[in-house]
Order: sequence, then C-alpha cells, then structure tokens
Amino acid sequence: MGAGTLAKQGGGSRRMRGRSRNKPMSEINVTPFVDVMLVLLIIFMVAAPLLTVGVPVQLPETAARTLEQESEEPLTITLQADGVIMVQETAVDRERLLPLLRAVISERQDDKIFLRGDTTLPYGEIAVVMGALNAAGYRNIGLVTDGGGPTLDGAAPANGDGQ
Repeated sequence: MGAGTLAKQGGGSRRMRGRSRNKPMSEINVTPFVDVMLVLLIIFMVAAPLLTVGVPVQLPETAARTLEQESEEPLTITLQADGVIMVQETAVDRERLLPLLRAVISERQDDKIFLRGDTTLPYGEIAVVMGALNAAGYRNIGLVTDGGGPTLDGAAPANGDGQ
C-alpha cells in the first residue's frame, strides 16, 4: 500500500544502469493514518461527555458556596438511597471501603475526599461513613450538596451553585 516502485524514466534503454531498473518508493502514505485519527477523534468527542456523568444521586440543597476546583479529579464517595456505597463509579462493600481508599489515596497527589449522600438517607448513615473515614485518618473530607437551597435567615444564597 505504502511501498511501490517507480519505473525508470528516460526512454526504452534495455541496458541496466546502477543497481536496478526500478527504485523502491521512499514515501509513506499517511492518508490511512489520518483517516483513523479523525475517526478516533470523533469517537472520543462523542464518548467524553458520557464519561463525566457520575453516579446518580439526589443531593440536598444548601446555600453553601462552591469549593475551588483542583487540578486532579476529586475522589468521590457516594451513598445512594438504597445504601450502596460507590467510590467514583464503582460499588464497594462497607468492609472493603477503607482498604480501597488507602490504595487509591496512596497513588494520588491530593488527599481530599468528597462525600455525596442521597437526600433520602438518614443523617446517621452519612455520619457513620464520615466518622469511619475520620477514624481511618482522612481529615480532608468535603460534603457535596446542590446549590440554591434555603438559608436560615431567609435571604437569597450568595452563590447559587454550591458544593
């Protein structure tokens, strides 16, 4: 496909000059490479938004302000309404949560953990998980909420997209 031969130009001489009559072509055909790269680009452009969806959970609404975003994607623990614990997008048993976190955080630069709890869960269940994380030595824990919730004084929240 990319290699071929070029016929010697210059007439019909039957005498062979040099090493051979036909020289190998030294050009690389990049058209198939470009085609494959464009197809991969389109696939990744379509698939990228699907990768950031996350675990569906109904978060409580508060008037809290948004935390600054770090360079590294935050480690997120989600407590779903049915009691399932998810680390990022992977379901984890309660017994395996702390050993998994030790392994994951040892590979990360940032030790921040975001804890997301479904609004229908009792506060005690979220507190149990947060207490276990604290007892295991994880001190940088943030509770994730949706913004635009009520304030105690009835005023409008300062920043509507709290987290």
